[in-house]
Order: sequence, then C-alpha cells, then structure tokens
Amino acid sequence: MSQLYNSIEPNVIDDEMVQKAVEELYPEDIRKLAKREGINFKDVTELQLSFRNILQIDNLWQFENLTKLQLDNNIIEKIEALESLVHLVWLDLSFNNIEVIEGLDTLVKLQDLSLYNNRISKIEHMDTLQELQIFSIGKNNLTTLEDVIYLRRFKNLRTLNLTGNPFCDDEQYMLFVVAHLPDLVYLDFKLVSDTTREIAVLKYQDLTKPLERKEARALAQLEENQAKQKELEYHKTAFVEYLNGSFLFDSMYAEDTEAAKLAYLPGVSDLLQTYREEFVSVCENLFNYGLKEYEKREAEVSDFYESLHEALTANQQEGRKIILDFENRNKRRLDEIHNASSYDIAESKRAEYKEDILQLSEALMTLEMLIADQLELLVDKATIVNTVNTSHGIRLLKIDKRECDILSNTYRWQVSVTEKAFQNEIDRNRDRVKEIVQYIDSLQEELANLEILEPME
Repeated sequence: MSQLYNSIEPNVIDDEMVQKAVEELYPEDIRKLAKREGINFKDVTELQLSFRNILQIDNLWQFENLTKLQLDNNIIEKIEALESLVHLVWLDLSFNNIEVIEGLDTLVKLQDLSLYNNRISKIEHMDTLQELQIFSIGKNNLTTLEDVIYLRRFKNLRTLNLTGNPFCDDEQYMLFVVAHLPDLVYLDFKLVSDTTREIAVLKYQDLTKPLERKEARALAQLEENQAKQKELEYHKTAFVEYLNGSFLFDSMYAEDTEAAKLAYLPGVSDLLQTYREEFVSVCENLFNYGLKEYEKREAEVSDFYESLHEALTANQQEGRKIILDFENRNKRRLDEIHNASSYDIAESKRAEYKEDILQLSEALMTLEMLIADQLELLVDKATIVNTVNTSHGIRLLKIDKRECDILSNTYRWQVSVTEKAFQNEIDRNRDRVKEIVQYIDSLQEELANLEILEPME
C-alpha cells in the first residue's frame, strides 16, 4: 500500500457500504420502507460510491443491471471487478490513483467515461468501448501527443477532455488533436470551431491522409473477414464446409509423407496435379450438391411448419365452432330446464344436457387426436441414414471421415427437427386435452349445481 495512505483509513466495498449507498438513493420515507423490506440489488440502475476512501473495487457483481456508477474521489489504484456490469453506460473514476487503463473489456455499452485526475500515462486497452461518446482523461500524465491517435477508433466520440496533461503545453496541441479526431464537437469544454478544424486539417493532412488509407484498408479487411466467417457458418449449417476448394486434398496430403517422396519420381508430379484437379472438382460438385440439398431441406421444413400451422389453425377454428354451437344450445337448454313445467321434464332436459356435454368432449378430443395422428405419420416416415466405412489408406480415411461427418450431421439434423416438432406437438396436445377436460368439468359442475324446483302439490 502506498505511503500516501498513512493518514487515511482505506475502505473496501462491502455489503454494508453498498446497502447504505443504495438506501441513500431514495427519499426519506421510501428509504425506511426499503430498509425494512430489503432491496434487490438487481433492480438498482444507479450507484454512487464517491468520497468513501475506497482503495479496491470489489463486491459489485450483484448490480448486474447497473447503468451508472460513480467511484470518484476515492483512492482506487486499479480498475478491476467491473466484468459483470455489462449494462454500464456511465462510469466516473475521476480523482483516484489509477495508473493504467484496464479492466473495461466487457463494458461494451459504455458511453461516458471519466478518468480525470489520475496517474495515467498512456491511452490504451479500450478497444471494446465502441459506443464511447464522452471521454475525460484530463489532469493525468500523458506526455506524447501521438497517444491521441488511439482515440480515432471511437467513431462516436464527440466530447473529449485532455486539459491538464503535460502534452497540453505543446503549442500545436489543439490543432493536432482536432486534425486527428475530425468528428470532435467539444475539446476541453470548448466548442471546436469550423475555422480551427479547417486549419488543423490543412496543417496535418500529410499525417492524417496515410492514417485514413490505412484505416480504410483495415476496415475493408475486417468486412471481408466477417463476410468469409458468415459464409463459413452458412456452409457449416449445410454440412459442406471447406469442400469448395482444395482444403480437403491439401490436408489429406499434408499428413501423407510417403506421397511427398513419390512426387519427385518422373511423371508423378503431372499425375498428382491431374489427380488434384479431379479430386477438387469432385469436392466442388459435392459442395454445390450439398448447398442445393440444404436449400431443399430448409424449404421442406418451412413447408412442414406452414402446413402444420394451417392444420392447427383449421383445427382450432373447428373447435371454436363446435364450442360456439354448444354454448348456443347450452343457453337454450338451461332456459328449458329453468322453465320446465315439471320435475320430470327438467330431469329429462338435464340428461339431454349431460349427453350433449359428453358429445362435446368427444368431438373436441377427436379433433385433437387427429392432429396428433398426423404428426405421428411424420415420425413413421423418418429416414435413417446408413454410413459405410472403408479403410483404403490415409487419403481414403480422410474422405470416409468427411463423408461420415456429412451423413451423421444430416441424420442428426433430421432427427432433431423431427423430435422437436413431435415434442412440441405432444406438449401442445397435452395442454389442449387439459383445457378440454377442464372445460367439460366446468360444464358438468354447472349442471350439477343447477337448482330444480320440486313440483307444487
């Protein structure tokens, strides 16, 4: 611990401290209620822990929905233990003893960050903060103007405070910063004028133009890599990854040291090249075939769910029609029972009503079983894919393994789709049967509770 703290009693962030800090957020009347009933830290979105002599950040993992955190005016030496605060938008660590920017990787939603008045000598380790709009790092130990170039990666940065750092004494400081951060609106609490911006751009264009070209190339490379990764994920979904080229052939021969020796024999090189071309051609044909089959499978699954939805909709409409017809008859029968001229007639009407309830139950159950039976037909038609394994040396083993992977993935996909559809239907069927039973029970209970007047003597 630093000698600076000999006269200060350092604190840790414990349960008592955060409890008190949270209670202070509420008015006096609500505070008493919150203290009595307890506070769920997951519901807290703002927390102020300023002026508490905190030396080490800790015990904040419970505040998983926190969006604003104030830790200013403490004696914190290291940024740490903030990993769980992934929803944080505003973070104040000003007036502490921090020397290195770190521990911010997971705070991808952060928009406002203050590190004012610390001991930081380099701007770094902030790459993930792509939402950053306001950044204050004034009154630190920044000595190299080139450090500002790091901030070019933050495309949303509009407000920056650097005042009080050693490099601010450089007479070219403002123009350098404005030239390298052309989207800044405010620098050191002042609006950047158009005149200043024009002068800065003109003065430093020999430095900024190469940077822009470099960044454009990096962005293009990133977009290309992302497109390739997206394409690869699509190929994996279709079980044909790495078949559109020579990858399989090259990997096959990379493990065959004997073939490398044969390549030096007369005529073998030409044969090997011909073999490679034909092998790659077969792979590409398989690749194209696999993509077409994948599209067909996706279309079939889409058609299946569309047909299932249509069947369920028709089934539900028929069920509602049956229930509506029953309820219309129900009202009429109840009136007939109430208005019966004798006990015997009322009992006869009650029996008819009970029989009608049983017929309703049977009709609804029949509709439900029809859907269940239709789904079972899908399971009965499931195709089991068989694979044939052969052993013809290292190259054919590679081919067999790839073939097995494709077939196994196809089979697992088919089983997964079938089982998922079947299980969904089982769950829906059970819920529907339960609803029907409860509805029938309620009707029978209503009938049982119906009062019938004894005939007058």
